Amino acid sequence: MKTTVSVIKADIGSVAGHVVVPKELIEFASNKLEEYKNTELIKSYYVTNAGDDLQLIFTHDKGVDNPEIHEMAWNIFKEATEKVSKPMKLYAAGQDLLKEAFSGNVRGMGPGVAEMEFEERKSDPIAVFMADKTEPGAWNIYLFKIFSDPFNTAGLVIDPRLHDGFKFTVLDVIEGKEVDFMLPEDMYDLLAVIGTPSRYIIKEVRRKSDNEIAAVASTTRLSLIAGRYVGKDDPVMIVRAQSGFPAMGEILEAFAYPYLVAGWMRGSHVGPFMPVPLKYSKVTRFDGPPRVIGLGFNVTDGKLIGPVDLFDDPAFDYARQLAGQIAYYIRMHGPFMPHRLGPEEMEYTTLPQVLKKLEGRWRTT
Repeated sequence: MKTTVSVIKADIGSVAGHVVVPKELIEFASNKLEEYKNTELIKSYYVTNAGDDLQLIFTHDKGVDNPEIHEMAWNIFKEATEKVSKPMKLYAAGQDLLKEAFSGNVRGMGPGVAEMEFEERKSDPIAVFMADKTEPGAWNIYLFKIFSDPFNTAGLVIDPRLHDGFKFTVLDVIEGKEVDFMLPEDMYDLLAVIGTPSRYIIKEVRRKSDNEIAAVASTTRLSLIAGRYVGKDDPVMIVRAQSGFPAMGEILEAFAYPYLVAGWMRGSHVGPFMPVPLKYSKVTRFDGPPRVIGLGFNVTDGKLIGPVDLFDDPAFDYARQLAGQIAYYIRMHGPFMPHRLGPEEMEYTTLPQVLKKLEGRWRTT
């Protein structure tokens, strides 16, 4: 029997601005998932936060994009907004719930979703990554390093089960099209595309030899749904580890350097992607910097064992220190590029409202 792992997140309210999800929301969502577990709709769950985003992590046997599962998550977010966020006057209560009524799938309705279905191996470790204050394309460079870069993942060279490479499916979020790249042979073509992470997003990775799912990432772009800036997308991702996939240590190695990603304050700035433990799962400086939380689980008989707080380790102290140094440096640019995003991305922020005031003041030269 196959097991489905689902991660569905939404920003439905936070304390002290866009800082952190309060314990009351986490407790409410946990209690609701316990009710659904008792009805046997789901098998296990874990609720946490990445900054101001409420994260629902759970397992079931309904498959990917199941309407009953998605409606469950939607109802939890809606009810938590009405019964917790609004009475507490949390900031941005219900922000990611862009539609009024559920329409069969939360994709395209605001919440971010990453799901994968697979037959369990003898042991099936997974890593769940949750980001705050950035866009889904932020995963591009990390997925590339995990599944394509032999300087990061030694198994690509020395493990016969990885040596054949992986298939990357990339989504064009502007045109709504996708394309597959076979690596290593299509490596340069892939890099030519995913180097523009605001448009081209790695949707999933599969083992090339047997098409087995290896990683999935959320692809929701809130601004493209709403037609305006309503907060950053804050993506999630699931990656399988060990026994035919990169080792957990190889997966985490990709996060040892805080690469620059788009988002941060008002979704309008570039900043370092800082790997942090759950105790630092809040955003403060300039509403950031952008950060990533990693939790490790074993999937056993359809249930989650764990989690392990993967970045709660001094081995990542230097990455955090370096991210802090990069943050200080790039913040000195203030409103200037490359700290502020380029004009194409700024079209989906609040800047157009400012530019509209200047329309009658431009003179022809």
